[in-house]
Amino acid sequence: MDEDDVRARWLLTAGERGNPYTGIDAGKPGGVAWTTGNRAEVLVHGAEYFRRLYDLLCELDAGDWVHFTDWRGDPDERLAGAGTEIATVLADLARNGVHVRGLVWRSHPDLMRLSESEHLSLARTVNGDGGEVLLDERVRRGGSHHQKLFLVRRPGRDGGDVAFIGGIDLCHSRNDDERHLGDPQCYALDDAYGPTPPWHDVQVQLQGPVVADLATTFRERWEDPTPLDHRNPYRKMLMRRVHEPAHPGPLPPPPDAPGDAGPHAVQILRTYPAKSPPFPFAPLGERSIARAYRKAYERARALVYLEDQYFWSREVASNIARALRDAPELRLVVVLPRYFEQEGPVSSGPPRHGQRSAIDLLRAAGGDRVAFYDLENEHGTPIYVHAKVCVIDDTWVEIGSDNVNMRSWTHDSELSCSVLDETRDGRAPEDPGGHGDGARRFARDLRLRLWREHLQTGSDDGLIDPIEGFERWRAAAAALDAWHRGGRRGPRPAGRVRVHDPGRNPRWVEPLAALAYRTLLDPDGRPRNLRRARAF
Repeated sequence: MDEDDVRARWLLTAGERGNPYTGIDAGKPGGVAWTTGNRAEVLVHGAEYFRRLYDLLCELDAGDWVHFTDWRGDPDERLAGAGTEIATVLADLARNGVHVRGLVWRSHPDLMRLSESEHLSLARTVNGDGGEVLLDERVRRGGSHHQKLFLVRRPGRDGGDVAFIGGIDLCHSRNDDERHLGDPQCYALDDAYGPTPPWHDVQVQLQGPVVADLATTFRERWEDPTPLDHRNPYRKMLMRRVHEPAHPGPLPPPPDAPGDAGPHAVQILRTYPAKSPPFPFAPLGERSIARAYRKAYERARALVYLEDQYFWSREVASNIARALRDAPELRLVVVLPRYFEQEGPVSSGPPRHGQRSAIDLLRAAGGDRVAFYDLENEHGTPIYVHAKVCVIDDTWVEIGSDNVNMRSWTHDSELSCSVLDETRDGRAPEDPGGHGDGARRFARDLRLRLWREHLQTGSDDGLIDPIEGFERWRAAAAALDAWHRGGRRGPRPAGRVRVHDPGRNPRWVEPLAALAYRTLLDPDGRPRNLRRARAF
């Protein structure tokens, strides 16, 4: 089967992206909206990503480029031990002639459990040594910049361009590893997660022509002529204290796109809301993440595997429900955090309303073909799942910053990618989806790596086949749940997985929780005509 045809069936065309104003697809032939010849490598856990990033930054020379975007950046977060604090590393690079430019969401005060002061400190440190880190509030009201991009370019050096995207911010709590004992530098979650909350997350390293698409994404945001924070005189005063200009300075002309580096087709996907003043590169917004998921769900026949921080939108979940109804053999496995960030009627009532509604919808559509799980470490402490990963039929993979909710699909800025490996995986079943597209090495290897960790097995036996693997999850969760119910007597069963149940809000909480969910927690950033049509 021709690989171009396979890619066209799974990936969005330029027309399907639905945003003719962006330069990301410019110059690609025949409506293609992806690049081939890339190398994608998954980095599971913040410790693996931070070490890889630190080692790469240590190799940079004067004239190299570092461009990044972030939702949260704690200046003192250590990448690889004492002396590797992210603000210190970036300031040292800038002082030594590396072109350091960053866009960090301005955020809100720490009293709101957000990070405005940390971002001011990060900008002050890096900008004082010649970098330019800007606090960007060019968002829809009530929204945020949620993209996590780190881009390294080495003009004139073949193979030197590298990018990282995914769910991992440059901040506290992320630097955990496969033991899931937590990051010593942490911020507090609900008490159930303990003093150093265990954290599960995923990032992907990209090399090849796709780096130019990510560079375009950064440049479009950087060159937006809207003032960085045009609403609030007090915050304008704060920006002056860290020597932040009203508008970003000019970027150097872009270098040529990198050459081929591997066997992966990669498509860069974004969310931008419709807002006023509009993004010049997306005046009606962009919802290519939503569109990519909907296209991929339509092809799902054997297994949808999701790891997600939230999963609290009935409207988003309805796309999976449709796939479950259309494909009678389709299984769904979803891995979520056991508890919300903070439990309580006000803090967890609205997300519980959204998640409960989505889960009930999917159980009605798929019955016992649908399974929701959460994770705990060997000490019984719940693991906070922050990863945003989807694998469909061991063929298509999506990794990024977006969660399963309307905020991520329509309202905040998000950055993700889908990956389609041209290397087929010969292990049976060779074509779980039955379309002739075949299982692909990247997708299957990622799913099996995550499943081996969560189920704590050293081999892939019983995991490759989707139906058999689905039952392995069910048996592992049942055994661990039974061990807990029995007072933890006897040896602890293998695995970290337990059946997930978000519970239900008390009757007196539910009406207010539903209202807060719709208006504050999970707003809709689509233009009105798309809202009315329930389209993206």
